[in-house]
Amino acid sequence: MQKKQAAFRIIRMSIRLNNIDAKKLLRNKKVIEEINRHKWLESEIAGYDIGFEAAAENWLKNHAAVWVAYHANKKSKALSAVTKSSVRAVSPKKKRSAK
Repeated sequence: MQKKQAAFRIIRMSIRLNNIDAKKLLRNKKVIEEINRHKWLESEIAGYDIGFEAAAENWLKNHAAVWVAYHANKKSKALSAVTKSSVRAVSPKKKRSAK
């Protein structure tokens, strides 16, 4: 529950990143995992626990745009691969000419 409260404090600060909605990002489990990983790394560097709120704010400012771009690109590639395979499956077969 503490993580959610920290996340909502960040949202209240109205952080917007190049048309990226922080509120939407913080609902994503993968984003929370990335922020926790970032928290661990930054805490190791600092020598003390920096807390989820500081880690989330830092991650959103410095890494969110790249993370979103990477995952959007990955998702669109997967979607296009699925679309191409389904188009092949649906396309009609050529009729053989009678001899």
